Amino acid sequence: MLPSTLPLFPLPNVVLFPGVFLPLHIFEARYRAMTEDALAGDRMIGMALLKPGFDAEYEGRPPIYPVGCVGLITHAERLPDGRFNVVLQGVERFRVKEEDGSRVYRLGLIERLGGDIASPPDAPTLHALRDRIEHLLVPLVERGSELTVPPTMTDGDVIHALAQYLDLAPIERQALLECDTLVARASALADLLEIKAMTAGRHAPSSTH
Repeated sequence: MLPSTLPLFPLPNVVLFPGVFLPLHIFEARYRAMTEDALAGDRMIGMALLKPGFDAEYEGRPPIYPVGCVGLITHAERLPDGRFNVVLQGVERFRVKEEDGSRVYRLGLIERLGGDIASPPDAPTLHALRDRIEHLLVPLVERGSELTVPPTMTDGDVIHALAQYLDLAPIERQALLECDTLVARASALADLLEIKAMTAGRHAPSSTH
């Protein structure tokens, strides 16, 4: 059960997806306080992506994309100087309705978003999209390397892991996170990889004989 108010940790280049693990080093004083409070409570933090142009307002409260993902702190190491190394596991998506300015760090009044798990009727479609994505990844990996996706991973876990770990721009990841359903997210990821494969093919050096 998600709380109605969630600490927000906005970053310029990180998008968290449900089920995926994310290591973080926390050093700013306001986010050390956030981590202290989270560890003393439900251990949940809301990861959010900063919008472009945040630099001038970074010390304040620059705009964020409203859709983020809750991260559960599964591991925390407190360093002697007060910094933290933590590992988050994505839980589910949320939308920030408004912010509460009562703390030194950012707090969001949130609503839950569904669409992170495919319904049984969607299972064949999702599996077909996974196959398409794995096929599209073959020409994108480095020559001589292999794409290895554990067959035991669920289709949803594969989609979310690839969305987070592939070499995508933060705004591309954000667009995937904002898809309303897991099937829509998988379809958008497949389309994105198809465009990248076509672009890579156009820029590949031609062979001479």
